Amino acid sequence: MKRKKFVSLFGIGFLGLSYSKLRISSPMQQDKFYFKDDGKIPNSKFPLLLYRNAFSQTNNEGASWLEKRFADNNWTNSWRNGVYPFHHYHSTSHEVLGIYSGSALLHLGGEQGEKVEVRAGDIIVIPAGVGHKNLGGAGLGVVGAYPDGRSRDLNRGLDGERPQTDKNIAALPIPATDPFLGKNKGLTKLWL
Repeated sequence: MKRKKFVSLFGIGFLGLSYSKLRISSPMQQDKFYFKDDGKIPNSKFPLLLYRNAFSQTNNEGASWLEKRFADNNWTNSWRNGVYPFHHYHSTSHEVLGIYSGSALLHLGGEQGEKVEVRAGDIIVIPAGVGHKNLGGAGLGVVGAYPDGRSRDLNRGLDGERPQTDKNIAALPIPATDPFLGKNKGLTKLWL
């Protein structure tokens, strides 16, 4: 079709498409991280899942979107805050963290783990036992939630936490849904 005919059929406004609303975003990328027990942090046989560029909403709109998405997939007992600046893990629940603003460098898997940059639009699914720590960032806003609304404990890899935390982790069921992808994708396929 010739340009003149195209413009006459659809109008010049069609070509503009309200440029300010047009956003080019990268496709979602799914990364998996495996961490071994380091003697202090038990970590997990299941991979930590990082969904990069999973959603585009930010700030309060992004936080509300995450809370609803997680709740729709039965990950509840949510909160808004950040990530503690010390190594810690949970033994009574798996955890999801949705980044709705800012960015941070997280140390995942304990001292022997990996340092990973996260930013608004990322979702992290953390198996029980996997260590995580905030090394610093700017304007970090996080929504956290737990499968079936479970309560979480807080462990730092200190003497006396284990073997009870190991027993807690071993007794946890695999969630019926992935907090972001739902029933038939994500952890439901990867945590078998």
